[in-house]
Amino acid sequence: MLKPMSLSQLTAALDAQQIGADATFTGVSIDSRSVGTGQLFVALAGPRFDGHDYLADVKAKGAVAALVEREVADVDLPQLLVKDCRLALGQLGALNRAGFDKPVVAITGSSGKTTVKEMLASILRTRGLVHATRGNLNNDLGAPLTLLEIAPEHSAAVIELGASRIGEIRYTVGLTKPQVVIINNAGTAHVGEFGGPEKIVEAKGEILEGLGEGGIAVLNLDDKAFATWKARAGSHQVITFARSNERADFYATRIGRDARGCPSFTLHGAGETVDVQLNVLGEHNVSNALAAAAAAHAVGLSLSGIAAGLAAVQPVKGRTVAQIAANGVRVIDDSYNANPTSMCAAIDILAGFSGRTVLVLGDIGELGQWAEEGHRQVGDYARGKVDALYAVGSNM
Repeated sequence: MLKPMSLSQLTAALDAQQIGADATFTGVSIDSRSVGTGQLFVALAGPRFDGHDYLADVKAKGAVAALVEREVADVDLPQLLVKDCRLALGQLGALNRAGFDKPVVAITGSSGKTTVKEMLASILRTRGLVHATRGNLNNDLGAPLTLLEIAPEHSAAVIELGASRIGEIRYTVGLTKPQVVIINNAGTAHVGEFGGPEKIVEAKGEILEGLGEGGIAVLNLDDKAFATWKARAGSHQVITFARSNERADFYATRIGRDARGCPSFTLHGAGETVDVQLNVLGEHNVSNALAAAAAAHAVGLSLSGIAAGLAAVQPVKGRTVAQIAANGVRVIDDSYNANPTSMCAAIDILAGFSGRTVLVLGDIGELGQWAEEGHRQVGDYARGKVDALYAVGSNM
């Protein structure tokens, strides 16, 4: 729960005008449908909905105040008037983050960042309560909300930062101010939104701008953009990870998998080794585990603690989750989101099982002018690896 804040405490910090009585809140919401008792409601205005129209509703649900861009005089609810609710939400998140003196790690990447977040959070939980981004709250609205959920009892925070445009991560990492950042990779996810693969590399690299003195960058030595990111890291310490490249600070050997399709490997790092067994499908998760391990070690975790934390990670809903149907068929659900890289990784998982394999694919969104190339890449990759392919959608 958020440390209690009052409207009167925030007028100067947000350059705001207090309307009505003072109020103290212990949470923040931007959704009138789910606002809870004791919360501050942020009245965001969008193309289809305007939060200012719902102040009576949120009051009835227990909201104690509202952050507004214009006074709503016909609702008896304390209000804090600001020029821009979106920016004020970010300022609120930054204020709460500034009062937290424990490790904060920020993660970005085209694919795997949610898995890395879950892995790192699991590792850090071996030594205390950890706050990690919920769901996909990783954009310019979600990141401030995540920061506002950091509480004094947390021993660390793991913040996922996503983007659909240049400048978004620069903004959110500026609020987050992490001591350690991870760039997992740069692929073709949302390439149509960015305007090209090189723009994705640039956008992911923005996370490095959030590092302060003594900050550490964890970078993927296997990624084609590594040299670009390393140069952008400047004088900051760089810790590298790579699936099998022994030049990396953290790498893996003896990669195998159990009967479930979950990988095992020997983790090498900091002059030590430890055996790791994962409980998530796919050898691509070895790289994700290495990223999490490198960051965890950077904030003081031992390799034995890292192995224990990785072993405790469970699959995230919609991300390569296997279930056995009543008729004995194994169904692997990887429907949460998709890009060409993650689809190819899912194909590898499916191809690794014995018996008849059936692949069902839908369109990949946000590829723009690269849509045909991206879908063709997936189709070519699947050729010869599965017994049947069912493609749904205009691009597939």
